[in-house]
Amino acid sequence: MQISRLEKLLEFIKNEPDDPFLKYALATEYLRINETDKALAYYEDLVNNHRSYVGTYYHLGKLYEALDRKQDAINTYETGMLVSREQRDNHAFSELQGVYNALTGFGDDDDDDY
Repeated sequence: MQISRLEKLLEFIKNEPDDPFLKYALATEYLRINETDKALAYYEDLVNNHRSYVGTYYHLGKLYEALDRKQDAINTYETGMLVSREQRDNHAFSELQGVYNALTGFGDDDDDDY
């Protein structure tokens, strides 16, 4: 019997229950198999208990968008931009800023038409 990726991750997290990488991997795997409630729980755990795990903010924000929770997505992107700035992670900041701007309409030049 072949063990699934999810089963392997669940086994690993039993031994390392506070490992942010494993939590992130589980969230991503649950999202991949369309178990959004479980994915959401792991992503939210990460932002609440592992604030500096900057990769979470983009994916949690996107999940909030998919769940039609726009304000939660905006708040997540804003927090992620602050955290990525603190960590001097310009790549993460740029990605978060891009999705934030797209979601909020910030930077749209449509109002500049004469």
